[in-house]
Amino acid sequence: MKSLIIDDERLARKELIRLLEPYKEIEIAAEASNVDEALDLIGTLSPELLFLDINMPGKSGFDLLESLDRSPKVIFTTAYDEHAVKAFDYNALDYLMKPIAPERLAEAVKKVLEKSQKEHPSLLGPILTGEDQVFVKDGDNCWFVKLAEVRLFESVGNYVRLYFEENKPLILKSLNALDEKLDQKTFFRASRKHIINLQWIEKIEPWFSGGLMVTLKGGEKVEVSRRQAARFRDQLSL
Repeated sequence: MKSLIIDDERLARKELIRLLEPYKEIEIAAEASNVDEALDLIGTLSPELLFLDINMPGKSGFDLLESLDRSPKVIFTTAYDEHAVKAFDYNALDYLMKPIAPERLAEAVKKVLEKSQKEHPSLLGPILTGEDQVFVKDGDNCWFVKLAEVRLFESVGNYVRLYFEENKPLILKSLNALDEKLDQKTFFRASRKHIINLQWIEKIEPWFSGGLMVTLKGGEKVEVSRRQAARFRDQLSL
């Protein structure tokens, strides 16, 4: 599992690398001392896992995650406990207090590997196109819906909301896992929170900071982040 350590303290990074040596499943691809360095490395290396400090000079670990359209798995490593509740709003797999105890690190790595193993079969499965139909259950309501009819997928915590016809059911799945399964010719990752069906786009407008504002035929407005807007133009321009 390709991993990135992000911490402004060099000694803390070195100590974590030492503690991770027994775990051959974890590959430390690079280190970053601040958010800007980390953003460049994430764009270049596409790590699957971040060991992320929170309090750093300039931008925080939370600022980093807010900047990403698609977040890797995250284990927070910090000297402060007051951010623990907020950390899990970002779907963190664990929250390790410095100095990191080897037994707590072992628990965190176990969580990561177990989650990866659960997700792995889905990554090997067939890519879903607009012609595929999927079973959706939300409470007592059930649907068998063609994916071409789903105009928008929206991340809501640990759930994803599907928009089709007048329905907006929630399913227990991460947007990242769903993104891996959907045909990229039909479905586009607009931001950290949204995947849009390109066939449902009604209007596209320039937006702030180089982004785009997309209006869907169902009336929903979805902001395409600056980073994804560049990819959108490359993918869909003549």
